[in-house]
Amino acid sequence: MILDDNKAQSRIRGDRLNKKQASVQRRDATPRIKKQMATTNGNAQCNRAWERLTEKNHCFIIAEAGSNHDGKLQRAKELVDVAAAAGADSVKFQFFKADKIAAETKHQIAKLPNGKTLHQFYKDVETPRAWIPDLVKYCKSRNVLFFATPFDHEAVDLLDKAGVEMFKVASFEIVDIPLLKKIAKTGKPIIISSGMADLEDIKDALDATAAEGNTQIVVLHCGINYPVPFNEVHLRAMDTIREKFHIPVGYSDHTAGITVPIAAVARGAQVIEKHITLSRAMNGPDHFFAIEPDELNAMVRSIRECEQSLGSPEKKHTESEIIHYNRGRRSIFAAQNIKKGKILAMDDFAILRPGVGIKPKFVYEFIGKKAKKYVGMHEPIDWSLVK
Repeated sequence: MILDDNKAQSRIRGDRLNKKQASVQRRDATPRIKKQMATTNGNAQCNRAWERLTEKNHCFIIAEAGSNHDGKLQRAKELVDVAAAAGADSVKFQFFKADKIAAETKHQIAKLPNGKTLHQFYKDVETPRAWIPDLVKYCKSRNVLFFATPFDHEAVDLLDKAGVEMFKVASFEIVDIPLLKKIAKTGKPIIISSGMADLEDIKDALDATAAEGNTQIVVLHCGINYPVPFNEVHLRAMDTIREKFHIPVGYSDHTAGITVPIAAVARGAQVIEKHITLSRAMNGPDHFFAIEPDELNAMVRSIRECEQSLGSPEKKHTESEIIHYNRGRRSIFAAQNIKKGKILAMDDFAILRPGVGIKPKFVYEFIGKKAKKYVGMHEPIDWSLVK
């Protein structure tokens, strides 16, 4: 959700010293994160959701509807249709209330370029919570998973009661430790976006959820700009998060187009999130940087092709290459008629296709030795020539 214009720069928080002091005092729960427990609260539904998020060779794709329904339930369902038609694994909405997400302050930082305050902005784009049962039912009918980002404790309870299988935490909320704890207590998997966060912020979030017994966490690398310039994406940060905390990672994308999500999958993203819209021409804060139905189709298809392409780390020829391996590779042939008893020289041999003879690297094993049989020109050489 956009909070400022494209020229706005992320503010540097000034709470680092206090955070470091607090980190010395609190119990370090990070070692428990490394265990990546497969169960939480014994909930089979949670286990299924976790398995979907961490399925081998399958990236979990989130079509982020957000607030691009523009206050219309039918449009929200059309976004579900778009996600389902494209083959996305899930469609996600956002549930916040202006009174619970932003203070009615006159502070300059809370004033947006269009003259509205943060509070007014959120008031205009709230997703009605009365929609939740309808959206759950409709998503189920379209065979696409419904879940959401809650921005307050009431939203957590409503979504949990509705039977969502997992939760999402937005980048801005990674520092809301009470909210993280509330979500963690549901025992359901949590996807946490980490835009603007450093490793200490991520550790704080993981410690908070682990303290509630929930270690089913996926952290998404993310950039907070709309769109994010390509030179500020830093996909290698996914590696840093994965190696530091030993957890599954993914990427929440705000770049233009679909190149970066595909590249993220090639780099090991387990989850991809991308904003969708029916049309970028629509009015609203999140339409202009979202992808349209045809682009979502292309992204999902490309990600699935990318997954297939990653394959095995073993380096060898494939089954489909055998014909080319034998026909197109070179091997050792007689360059001329070789008489029995001849002392062999390099000009007796030719390195030619097909690869039905001995590998070229062994040609030197024949030089200076006596031919033990006759070999006609362009016949493949085998070891019986000298042995």
